[in-house]
Amino acid sequence: MGLLLRWMYVARIEGVNFQFLMHGHSHVAMLGWVYLMLYCLIFHFFVPKEAQQKPIYNRLFWVTEIAVIGMMIDFPAQGYAFVSILFSTMHIFCSYYFCYLIWKDAKPTTFPEKRMLRTALFFMLFSTLGVWCLGPAVGLAGKASAFYQIAIQFFLHFQFNGWFLFAVLALFFKQSKLTINEKKFRVVYNLFVSSTVLTLALPVSWSLSNPIFYWINGIGVVLQLLSAVLFIQLIQSQLRAFFSPLSSLQKTVYGFALFSLALKIIIQLVVLVPELAQVSHEIRNFVIGYIHLTMLGIITGFLFGFAFQNNFLNLKSTIQKWGTILFLLGFVATEILLFLQGIWLFLNLGSFPDYYQNLFLSSIFLPTGLLMLTVGIFKYKPQII
Repeated sequence: MGLLLRWMYVARIEGVNFQFLMHGHSHVAMLGWVYLMLYCLIFHFFVPKEAQQKPIYNRLFWVTEIAVIGMMIDFPAQGYAFVSILFSTMHIFCSYYFCYLIWKDAKPTTFPEKRMLRTALFFMLFSTLGVWCLGPAVGLAGKASAFYQIAIQFFLHFQFNGWFLFAVLALFFKQSKLTINEKKFRVVYNLFVSSTVLTLALPVSWSLSNPIFYWINGIGVVLQLLSAVLFIQLIQSQLRAFFSPLSSLQKTVYGFALFSLALKIIIQLVVLVPELAQVSHEIRNFVIGYIHLTMLGIITGFLFGFAFQNNFLNLKSTIQKWGTILFLLGFVATEILLFLQGIWLFLNLGSFPDYYQNLFLSSIFLPTGLLMLTVGIFKYKPQII
């Protein structure tokens, strides 16, 4: 779907609605790929063996999968219509039940794991308040209203920066087996949660122009930087022990995830400049580049790292190894092009030479790499650790 969207900038495709296809692409990427991977990994690592025997987890997974397939088919066909909204609502209720089951059954072994996992689940539930506001927003003020736009941004912000990010960090704590001082971690955690809530002010400021939102976002960004610095100090001495037994590919994948996380924090610092904060929203290339940095760089980077480290993906499989390398190459190439085009527009230089053609060609690496990984999984049955 993403590749088709990129091609539509090169040549028109009759009968395909760009906006509808984009809704399908975003819903399947978030609720199909990331959500279902987190579902499986949280179930595998945090739910005790005896609770894993409950048939409800398997049934709930497949009901959730049906909801994703429904959205995958109906969003490109009709956009937001009765059937697509029905499947979206079905997915939300599945996620509520998943939260209930995990809250009840999960047994994290350390304080950081427990805090991060429960906070991730809370943010997942909290984010859906934005979805429930969409109907009243359309009815009361219309789709062009600030109310409607803020409801969407509320959902996306707490999905990406809350549920997804806290969940992969909970899994990272589980994988890395880091020994962290509980008192110091509480400080890092409180700063991180506070920054996640306060940085919602930036997307809100796109719809409601008021200097107060700039200052609230500024406080959130500073708290996030402080949290990151303290966290690095906490784990720095143990990172070498975590990385040393890993293969070069595992190190590369985890390195991509951590580098992308650092880059995300730096970009948010840059956006503290008021003029750049406005530009970051107005120039679409920056918005897409930032979203993909979070989704493909941080979240997918960590998910690939967990998959390789636990033998869900096979390091010895040539096709899976090259699939991962191609995916990462595609990610880097498309990010460079997106941000270069954004800078070109910011400097009033027009379009970057052959931008859309090069972006499409670079994007081919992403589905090609994923297709190779998928073929490799069918050829190789994982020996789950």
